[in-house]
Amino acid sequence: MKVIKTIQEMQAWSEEMRRTKRIGFVPTMGYLHEGHLSLVRKARELGDVVVVSIFVNPMQFGPREDLATYPRDFIRDAELLEKEKTDIIFYPDTQEMYPQGYTTIIQVKGLENYLCGKTRTGHFIGVATVVAKLFNIVKPHVAVFGQKDYQQLKIIERMVKDLNMDVEIVAYPTVREADGLAMSSRNTYLNQEERKKALLIYASIRAIEALFKQGERRAATLKEKAHEILGSQPGVDIEYVSICDAETLEEVDEIDTRGLLAIACRVGETRLIDNSILTEDL
Repeated sequence: MKVIKTIQEMQAWSEEMRRTKRIGFVPTMGYLHEGHLSLVRKARELGDVVVVSIFVNPMQFGPREDLATYPRDFIRDAELLEKEKTDIIFYPDTQEMYPQGYTTIIQVKGLENYLCGKTRTGHFIGVATVVAKLFNIVKPHVAVFGQKDYQQLKIIERMVKDLNMDVEIVAYPTVREADGLAMSSRNTYLNQEERKKALLIYASIRAIEALFKQGERRAATLKEKAHEILGSQPGVDIEYVSICDAETLEEVDEIDTRGLLAIACRVGETRLIDNSILTEDL
């Protein structure tokens, strides 16, 4: 495994590899967990060589968000990726990615206006911009993204389609802890009591899935159940419970055959998100 820190070296390596190899890519912000490693394994299945980027992207953090305290441990991350037989870690610093005078952004209009985009102004501009840059630097044939960050996934898919980018986007199902909590680097912020309360998110998802299986299709009824469960204990602050179209992310009054349940909550000071695709074959 090799660590590359400069764009020039990363591009040169990728150009050489692309002559004979298929490049699989997983972009991350580090502090890796089993969810990330599952994406790395999928990229290995789909490619001959695997690149993982580790870059905490300042452009996607708002002024009152956790950029300064976002968990970082490169040595630990590198050890985990070594065990997964990762070929390259692309590990640029902020100056390398956004040199003095940098002004360009990428905005995927429409999809950014829903769910997390309502309160995290500019977040998805930061996401789209850095991912576009990483695609241009790493030059992957295929990139793997987790379904837990569903809105991010849809925005990247749309950006790739609209800009005719030569990369295949593969979605990977949400990876969960044994008790059902969706894996996230931010789970480390939770104390023991908050960790227990965070399980209400998954409990509400399972309850809504059960109602859907029983034939309930009205969004108001499904959301009411989620609010009932999430509001059952103090310390869980609901940002949104959404039942929306799985492609456009627009709110729906009733699910036809397929929809998205998306939830965002703050448990203590920690913002957590989760989701489920509601389909007739649940």
